[in-house]
Amino acid sequence: MTNAIDIAGLRKTYRAQGNAPAKEALKGVDLAIPAGSIFGLLGPNGAGKSTLINILAGLVNKTAGKVTIWGFDQDVNPRQSRAAIGVMPQELNMDPFFTPRASLEVQAGLYGVPKSERWTDQLLELVGLTDQAEAYARNLSGGMRRRLLLAKALVHRPQILVLDEPTAGVDITLRAMLWDNVRRLNQAGMTIILTTHYLEEAEQMCDEIAIINHGELIVRQATRELLARADGKTLVIDAGGRVDLPPLPQGARPEWREDGRLAISYPPSRIRADQLIDALRGAGVPIADVATEAPDLEDVFVELTTS
Repeated sequence: MTNAIDIAGLRKTYRAQGNAPAKEALKGVDLAIPAGSIFGLLGPNGAGKSTLINILAGLVNKTAGKVTIWGFDQDVNPRQSRAAIGVMPQELNMDPFFTPRASLEVQAGLYGVPKSERWTDQLLELVGLTDQAEAYARNLSGGMRRRLLLAKALVHRPQILVLDEPTAGVDITLRAMLWDNVRRLNQAGMTIILTTHYLEEAEQMCDEIAIINHGELIVRQATRELLARADGKTLVIDAGGRVDLPPLPQGARPEWREDGRLAISYPPSRIRADQLIDALRGAGVPIADVATEAPDLEDVFVELTTS
């Protein structure tokens, strides 16, 4: 299968309620998510990400468009399309009087998984909850509850896993465990869709990234290509203190940092780093050390969503 998910002309308009006017949350989104990939779905708050995810999960009815999940048209085969996807939600919603084991068993039953095909014990081990298997959910820490949400999303062995802000508010240990599990699931063939406000995670984890803003898809590219869109680098030079600077190539922007180092921002498409260094050396500026800083995903995100 080439694509795990195909979305065409997806629209969602929430009707006016009270004094609140009607809101068009999605405005004709077209998106294909390759099977077997780790795919980032990013956007500012209110951009439409949650609406799109809830439509995929079958929790929100779309206004128009077509959604195909693992080859199943959501309108024609709703049960099969829903069975192909598992969602780890952002909210920590669970029955406080159920144990993790009971929660997984109930979830498996809701998906119609026969008892002979359930893998509750393996899931508890996968997410590190074996020792808490019989503890009430109300007694679990926030991090343990997030682990349980991941296990619940996997009970029916979906081909696609959606992680909605999975590391919001979790500690470093849990974050490392989660990403290790995600990598293993992906290596086993599962397609992962990730939404996160921690853009460094998306930069490190995702093969491709789509950015939604104001209900519209504004860009979808391989992560490395998206990073290359930012035509800017910074040359950081230790000159031993502040000195007078010579004229630099047009487009270079020098700035002295608080630590005494000189930072020169420049567009690498028009200026080479060696041109800047030659200009400084030619004017007698001492250069004790040189480093470069490349733009990250946050720089690209801000540029695309604020322009």
